[in-house]
Amino acid sequence: MSQIKGINTRPELLVRKYLFSKGFRYRLYDKKLPGKPDIVLPKYKTIVFVHGCFWHGHKDCKYFIIPQTRTRWWTEKISRTRQNDSDNELKLTSKGWNVITIYECELKNKDVENRLSNLITQISPRLQLKSNIL
Repeated sequence: MSQIKGINTRPELLVRKYLFSKGFRYRLYDKKLPGKPDIVLPKYKTIVFVHGCFWHGHKDCKYFIIPQTRTRWWTEKISRTRQNDSDNELKLTSKGWNVITIYECELKNKDVENRLSNLITQISPRLQLKSNIL
């Protein structure tokens, strides 16, 4: 367990590189915000969480399988994580933040371009509208 990274994971780096290449500037892991979000875009009042499918209990995902040993413990742990995620999202939205959650399975080979371009429209719909007019 100690070998599992919590920050700077491959999916996070992929999203961060894409955002930076598109001109978005962000802060990382802001401790002042609930849930210590992975990516904070203050200019757009948007937060991006990049979740691992297993650790955050992504429903209907092939990467989320409860282990056969200590099943009860894992079930409780993952349900607590889900509850914390929803509590943090509620706190952030009540403060006026736009919260976007990306799961690691959405960043697999065939879906990655689609998901990342969709991310841009979720961050700044007005920016997308302006570029379509021009």
